[in-house]
Amino acid sequence: MAKKRASSGGIFKKFIITLVVLIILGLGGTLVFYYLRYFGPQVTGNHEYLYIRTGSDFNDVYKTIRDEDIVRDTVTFAWAAHQMKYTNHVKPGRYRLHEGMSNRKFIRMLQLGEQEPVDLSFHVFRTKAQFAGFVSKKLEADSLTLLRYLDSNTFVNQFGLNTDNAFVMIMPDSYKMNWDISPEKFYKRMYKHYENFWTPERKQQAAAINLTIPQVSILASIVDAEAVYDDEMPTIAGLYLNRLRKGMKLESDPTVIFAMNDFTIHRVLNKYLSVNSPYNTYVHTGLPPGPVMMPSVAAVKAVLNYQKNDYLYMVAKEDFSNRHNFATNVAQHNINAAKFRKALTEHKIMK
Repeated sequence: MAKKRASSGGIFKKFIITLVVLIILGLGGTLVFYYLRYFGPQVTGNHEYLYIRTGSDFNDVYKTIRDEDIVRDTVTFAWAAHQMKYTNHVKPGRYRLHEGMSNRKFIRMLQLGEQEPVDLSFHVFRTKAQFAGFVSKKLEADSLTLLRYLDSNTFVNQFGLNTDNAFVMIMPDSYKMNWDISPEKFYKRMYKHYENFWTPERKQQAAAINLTIPQVSILASIVDAEAVYDDEMPTIAGLYLNRLRKGMKLESDPTVIFAMNDFTIHRVLNKYLSVNSPYNTYVHTGLPPGPVMMPSVAAVKAVLNYQKNDYLYMVAKEDFSNRHNFATNVAQHNINAAKFRKALTEHKIMK
């Protein structure tokens, strides 16, 4: 009888031990299961960024992640996303991916909208369309939408500008901004930078030369188009200010090229000078209605700090050094111009 009890007790003890072991193994398996789903490495190294467009829902995000092999196991990602309640909190943006990121870290980043800003750096562009095309390759907004804002009087009027001169508020520099920034916020950011540049001192300098702030930038665009070297900019600015004060036409070749919308022209022929456009300063006195290119900061500063000289004429040097011969009178200018025309002909530059 005692042996039977001992035997029964041993069996029960073994049963309990086995049950405990099974529970531990079950819990361990469950922990491993949850660990792998939440904390295990999931993000692949196939892409540097995940782009989520404005208006996307979770299905769009899941499709992108699946189609581009962003994670090793899309089923696990979807399960974790539902558990973390991300599916109803999708935020657009440009998200930096790190190989081996866990679902938890990856989804948490998306959930909080912790995107990596875009470094947007640019120099000068000839036209608004070129600028819009460049920006559209860096940000979510497409070029047509970006251009449409600059061509909307309703939009640019809030900055005291119009569609002719709105381009002056875009200043070449380096910016950091989110990839999904709206066109409206983008231009407000550009205008803020422009507004900060125009300190009270610079506004006084503009008033001293009898130009509005947009007019300074318009003249700067002409100076920029004429000058290859920054050290010539103040001289050229002084020359054009002399002509403006005397009521002379600016007669600037870059304005003709802009009016013709043909930036392949290297030789401005007489037949081009009568092109019918408000930008043609051979026809119209004063400044054109808008910039002929995006002016650089150096050119704007050159206008504000122009060289006081007596020059009224300029022409490119005949040695093709991209510098200019300056003159105070027509006679000397004609001599300089003849030298340059001869050099163009000798080099067979006819257009």
